Amino acid sequence: MRSMTQIRILSLVLAAASIATVCASLKAQTEPAQDSSATHFKVRQVPDAPPPTPFPPGGEAPGRVAPVQFRSMDQMTEKDRELEADAESSIGERAAFLGLDFNQGKWNYQELVCPALPNHIFLRYTRDSGAGDVSLFTASIPREGDGRVRIIPIRMRGYSLFSPAPINALTISAFNHIRAEENPDKAPDWLGTGLCYAALAGGHAQAVNLTQDPESQKFPAAIPAMVQIPVIGGAIIEFSDAAANPRLMQWTMTFDRKGRLLKATHFPAGLLKVNPLPPNAAEVKGTPVPPTVKDIDLAGNAVQ
Repeated sequence: MRSMTQIRILSLVLAAASIATVCASLKAQTEPAQDSSATHFKVRQVPDAPPPTPFPPGGEAPGRVAPVQFRSMDQMTEKDRELEADAESSIGERAAFLGLDFNQGKWNYQELVCPALPNHIFLRYTRDSGAGDVSLFTASIPREGDGRVRIIPIRMRGYSLFSPAPINALTISAFNHIRAEENPDKAPDWLGTGLCYAALAGGHAQAVNLTQDPESQKFPAAIPAMVQIPVIGGAIIEFSDAAANPRLMQWTMTFDRKGRLLKATHFPAGLLKVNPLPPNAAEVKGTPVPPTVKDIDLAGNAVQ
């Protein structure tokens, strides 16, 4: 009798333990799982990546940019004169291919010293046969032989070849090849690059920059040099050529993310005339005018 009672008690204990195990399992399945690492999760805000640009913003002050220098044959270094002599046959061949008649008439040249493209020597060739008969082109020679001689046609016997050199597809293509041959060890100056392109296209570019003091502006000024960085990347360079004659010329150049020139425009610039006001310009002079309109109250009577 006693053993039967013990067996019944043991059965009840086992049943209770089984029910408890099942309940615990169901509770674990119905309750949401807790992430033990949630309390250790850290949020770090990632800054927006700047748009890719071939010219670092703020890397150059336009007022301190090194301008393009024009040197006569006598002012050139001996090494540069030797480079010109070695490349003269290639220059003549490529110029003749474009119909420039390099082997006819007397041609003179001067060197364009471009700080933005130091690994090339640039020569501007001119043949002046009188009024209305002037031919002009620019030749590019790599200094270390890493590249090829290139010709940028500007004018033939007084006329533009194909289309004006500043916007010509041949000028843009040659400029992109020249920059690809440079292999610079640092990012190029944006304004120096723009001035160099203008010089290679036939200009004698000198950028206009507005001074901070209006009283020191004795001459009309155009829009100052600036670089814009689009949201999608690349760069847009703008400046006014103060040396252009008879009017200032506005240059705009659009570059892609990798620094390839996509488009160039060249047109007369609108001038900004700055006239400083005299110190007493803000003073109001004259006799006060008596009031001509009377205030009316709600009853329709004039208020004295």
